[in-house]
Amino acid sequence: MFLASSPKPIDENLKKLVDEIEAQSLSLSVLAARQFRYSLRQTPVEVNIKEPRQFNVLEEFIIRAAIEFEPPPTEDELASVLGLDSIFIKTTTATLRTLQTLSATSPLTVTPEGRSFYEKGSVPQPPYPIQIYAITDPLSDNITFQSESLNETTITLPDLADFITIDHTIADIASLPLEEIQKSIQASGLALHAPEDGKIVTSYRVLASTKKFWRKISLFIIFDALEDKLSIQIRNGKQILESASNLLEVLHAEGKISLQALCKVSTETINFEREAILKQKNTEVEARLEKIRQKALENATKTSQKVDNSTVLGEAVQLRDGQISLAFSEVLNSAKSQILIYSPWVNQAVVNEKFLTLLQKLANRRVWILIGHGISRREEDEDKPIPPEVQKKLRAIKTPDGLASVQVFWLGDSHVKEVIVDKQIHLCGSHNWLSYRGDYLPRGESVYKVTIPHQVQEAYQFLANRFQNRAEKLWKNSLENRNSQLAIESLCVWGALGMEDIALKEIQKNNWFELLPVWLNVALQGLKSKNLSSDSESFKTALFLLSQVSIEEAFIEQLQQGWRKVIGAIATNNPKTALNLLSDEVWAQFLRLNIAQESDSPNDFILSRD
Repeated sequence: MFLASSPKPIDENLKKLVDEIEAQSLSLSVLAARQFRYSLRQTPVEVNIKEPRQFNVLEEFIIRAAIEFEPPPTEDELASVLGLDSIFIKTTTATLRTLQTLSATSPLTVTPEGRSFYEKGSVPQPPYPIQIYAITDPLSDNITFQSESLNETTITLPDLADFITIDHTIADIASLPLEEIQKSIQASGLALHAPEDGKIVTSYRVLASTKKFWRKISLFIIFDALEDKLSIQIRNGKQILESASNLLEVLHAEGKISLQALCKVSTETINFEREAILKQKNTEVEARLEKIRQKALENATKTSQKVDNSTVLGEAVQLRDGQISLAFSEVLNSAKSQILIYSPWVNQAVVNEKFLTLLQKLANRRVWILIGHGISRREEDEDKPIPPEVQKKLRAIKTPDGLASVQVFWLGDSHVKEVIVDKQIHLCGSHNWLSYRGDYLPRGESVYKVTIPHQVQEAYQFLANRFQNRAEKLWKNSLENRNSQLAIESLCVWGALGMEDIALKEIQKNNWFELLPVWLNVALQGLKSKNLSSDSESFKTALFLLSQVSIEEAFIEQLQQGWRKVIGAIATNNPKTALNLLSDEVWAQFLRLNIAQESDSPNDFILSRD
C-alpha cells in the first residue's frame, strides 16, 4: 500500500512470489523484497559404513552354540557334534571373527557386539566407503550433509555480507567428533546412519580442501496486520530459511542492521505504511459487514413483497435482542465439526455451567471450538482480560480421546463479534457473544445470521487466518524451549482448521516424534467428524515416519494405541483404503513396534478393528 509516488521496493523477479505470499492471508503485506547472494563452504568427506546382513544357517548355529552351550564348545567339538569337517567350521568362525562377532579366543566366545546382532538375526558386513559433502552455512550456523556436490554458478547480486556481519569462520570438519558427524548426517536426511537398523557410520575422513560456493537468497519485509507485527523473512526459492530469518530479526531488533540499507525502506515509511494498512484492514472488515447488512435489507424487502426465493443460495437475516441468544444456542447445537468464535471480552456471566455443559456435549461429538478474544493492540493493555478461572474451565473441556476440544487465545485489536459454524453459518453484529447473555435487559442490539456461501467463506477465511497465525506463533515458541504443551495447542488449532498436513510436516521437519501420538488423535478426530479423508497423503507420510521411531521410546504405547484407532477408523469407512496403507514395508514396522502382533496378518488386523 505504498503511495503511487513511492512504489514498493520489490525486485522485478520477486513480484510473483510476493503476490503468492500476500495471497496466503488477507492480513499479510510485503513492504519490500530484494535478492542477495551469500557464500556457503563445501568440504568433500568420505564416510565408512557398516551394516548387517542376515545370518546363514551355519553362522547362526555357531553363534547360538557359543551362547547356549555350557561350557562353550571349541571349533573341533562343534564340528564333531554336527558331523562336519572342521574346515567348514573354522572358515566360518574366521569370517565371524573378522566381523568382530566372535572373540579371538577359544572356546567359542560371542562378543557384546555379536550378541546385539544375534538378537536382530544378522551379522555386520565389512565397512564400505561413500563420498558425501559437508555444507557449512554461516546464516544458519549449521553443518549439513548431502550426496551431491553443489553447482558452481556465477551470481551477480549484492553480497549479503556487505550489509550484515556474517561469521565466515570455517568449521574444521576433520576435527569434529564422530558422534557429531553421525548426528548431522541423520539430521540431513541421508539414510547412511541408522543405528536402529544396524547401519552405522564407523569413521570418516576429509578428502580435499574446502571450497566456496554462492547461493541466491531472497529477503522479504512482511507486515502482518492481524498481529501488528513486522518480520524479516529469508527464502531460498519458496523455501523459508527459518534460522536465517530468525538471525536477521534478532540483528534488526538489536539495531545491528538497517532496513534502509538492505531494502531501501526507511523506518518512517514502514510506520506510515503500517498505519495505512491497519486502517485499510478495518475498512475491509466494515465493508464486509456492510454487504451483509445490505443483503439482510434486500431479504427483508423481498419477504415483504412475497418474492419467490426458492432458487436463492443462502440468506442474511437480521435478529434483534431476545432472538439473538436463542439463535446463538441453536447454531452452536447444530455444529458437526467446527466452531469459530470471536468476542472482544469473555466472562463468567456467559461462560457459566450451562454454557460449559453445552461445550462439553459438543466436544463429545468431536466438535473443535476455537475462541478468540481481545480488543486492545497489546494484551497487557486489556481493561477486561479473560478471568483465569474461566480460561481454565474452557481448556478443561476434552474430546473422547483426551484432546482439548476448546482452544482459547488472545488475538486482540478487534471489535468484531462473530461466530462461524461448520463454514456454513455466520453470526455477526453488535452482540458480545461471550460477555453478555442477552436474555435480560434488551439493549437494542442486532445480529445478522448469514448462510450465503461466499460471504460465510469470506468471514471464515478472515477469522481462520487469525487462528492459523496464532498456531504458527505458538509452534515457533514451542520449538525454542521444546515446550510440548505449546506444541500440542498448535496441533489442535491446525486440526480444528483442517490443516493436519501442516501439523505433520512440522513434526517431521523438526524430528519431534513424541508428538506423533497427539497428531494421530487429531487425525482421528478429523476422520470421525468426516473432515479428513481416509486417503489423505498425510497418513502415508505418518506411516513412513515409523521407521525413525524406536521401540524403546517413552511414547511407544500411545503410538501403538493411536495407530490401532486410526486404522480402525479408516477401515470402518473403507476397508480397502486401510489395507492399501499396510504395505509390506509398513507392516514390517507395525510388527517391529508391536502395533500389530506376529500372529496377525494385515487382513486380520483390519477386520479386528472394523
